[in-house]
Order: sequence, then C-alpha cells, then structure tokens
Amino acid sequence: YLCYINHKKSNLNYLSLLTERQISTLETTSFSFCENNMNQKLLVFLLPNFLFGIFICGFFFKKQKTPTGNRKNTLASVCLKNNLNKARSNLDSHVANQLFVEHKHKFIYCEVPKVGCSNWKRTIFLLQSDFSAEASDIGHDDIHHTSLIKRLVSYPPALQKEFLSNYTKVMFTRHPLERLVSAYRDKLLHSEPFYSTTVANEIRAMFRKNKSSSEKVSFQEFVSFIIAKPPHTLDIHWKPMFLLCDPCNIHYDIVGKYETLGLDSDHVLKVIGAPESMQYPSLKRYSSEKRTDGDMTLEYLRHLTFEQIEKIKKLYEMDFFLFNYTMKYEDYFSLNG
Repeated sequence: YLCYINHKKSNLNYLSLLTERQISTLETTSFSFCENNMNQKLLVFLLPNFLFGIFICGFFFKKQKTPTGNRKNTLASVCLKNNLNKARSNLDSHVANQLFVEHKHKFIYCEVPKVGCSNWKRTIFLLQSDFSAEASDIGHDDIHHTSLIKRLVSYPPALQKEFLSNYTKVMFTRHPLERLVSAYRDKLLHSEPFYSTTVANEIRAMFRKNKSSSEKVSFQEFVSFIIAKPPHTLDIHWKPMFLLCDPCNIHYDIVGKYETLGLDSDHVLKVIGAPESMQYPSLKRYSSEKRTDGDMTLEYLRHLTFEQIEKIKKLYEMDFFLFNYTMKYEDYFSLNG
C-alpha cells in the first residue's frame, strides 16, 4: 500500500488529466506491480528457509534410519565373507522354535534370552489380545510358559515360509560379554530349580574336588563349563545369538540393539502398525536388583584368566562380527557405561 501511495504522489499531475475510469485502471495496475514485487521479495526470503527446513528434516530422518541400515549392511557383509548363507529347503527346527508369530500385525520376533525377550513376549501377547491386560499384569513365568503366543515351529514348513516372506521380522542383540554376565547372574545366582540345582550340580561335578559342595557356582566355573561344550549344544540363555536366530538365512527387517532398546522398540512398534498408545514395557524380574551394565560386566570379567577371556571371545566371535561389537571390551564398556 505504501508503495502504491508513493507511486501515486510522484505522478500527481499526470493523474489530474485522467478520467475516473483511467485512474481506477492505473491504481489497479500500480497495486498489482507492488504486490508482485512484494511477492517476489517474500519468495526470496522464504525459499532459503524452506530449503533449509528440508535439509534439516532429511538429516534427522537419515540419522534415524542409518543405524538399522548399517547393521543390516554389516550383517550381510559378514555373512557373505564367512560363507554363512546356506540354501535350505526348510528352516532349522531349533531356530523356528525361537521365532514367535503375531498375525494381527504380521510380526515375527526372534527370542534372544537376556536381550529384553520377556518384555517383547509380553508385547506380543498384548498386540494380539487387543490390550485386554496390562504388561505389569503378566508374570515372568506366565509369559514364558503360555501357549497363547505361537512359535513358528508349531506351523507346517509351507506356512513357515509364507510367514517369513510376508511378515516383519525382528531380532535384538546385546554385547556378547554383557549378555553372558547377565545370564550368569539371572540363572546361577537365583533359586531357579533347573539352573541353580541341575545345571549347578553338573558344573560342580566337573570342576570341584568336593563334589558335594553346595556353594554357589562362581563366574569362573560357569565360564569354564561353557567353553568346554560345543556351541550348538549350549543352553539358549548363553548360546551365541547368531545360532539362535540364524540372521544370515533369515533376512531380518529390523536388527535392534539392547544398547538402544527404547528407541529401537519404538521404531519396531511404529513399523508394524501398533496402536500409538502402546509402549515397550521396561519391567524387571528382580526389581530390587541393578541391571547388568558395562561396569558390572567389567568387574566379573576381571576374575577370569587370560585364557578364559580368549576362549570366550572365540566362542562368541561371530556375534561380535555379525552385530558389530568390539572385542576390546574394556574400551567399549568404558565408553558406553
């Protein structure tokens, strides 16, 4: 408007000679000129900001997606390098037994013990039951013994292949040594009959002169027990993760990590189309105990001999490589503790 007034004043004499209709036409033309000029200036101002906004959104989107993409790329590269891709007509039954199927959201989850699996199984139960319960209402023992969440092994081979081809497949990993310490604390230091009695007695018989000793199994004894056995015969709580989930032959859509459990779980729930109100639970079996972390893992590892450390690293070598964990565990836990 100011532009129009200035233009009008500068041409006052000229305007006095024009008819009313001509004046109206001139005013419209002058205003259009100023409006176009202002629009151009506005565009020049807004365009850089718009482009900058696109760049920022793209940067954060890429940053969010990169970890999952990098994990899958690393996984594929290591599988190829170590010739771990095998052509099989049917899925190994031990692997199929680790896979849980949730049909409503077309979701398959590979259970890796000591990597948040209890809460993931609670989540699967809630997903398929339309929130008829709260996660906190589902007990630890109940969720691990229920028949209401189905394992892939319970389906015939043809259906297994169909589900694997069409469902979103997810697995989670954890630093192998931290997972090992977590398994020891959970299974050997608590009073679970099978582990604290049956497994513990087997370990005592192997490594103690006094076979009748009832003292709890030490971490050193536990590690000696594990490295003395073939990897494929190990209990699922300390069996190498790649043997549980076979990630070189099952192409997982998402490979999450315990180290970023919250973010990765939110991403999974979003991808499978879970209700927005659903969140991955953070329940603990032993609520009064501290979670196994880097500092605690380092403390346990200090009790091992150099030979034990090397053998345990060898046992979990493919887990280190496939899931991109460093064997320089002192540095890793110092940085991530």
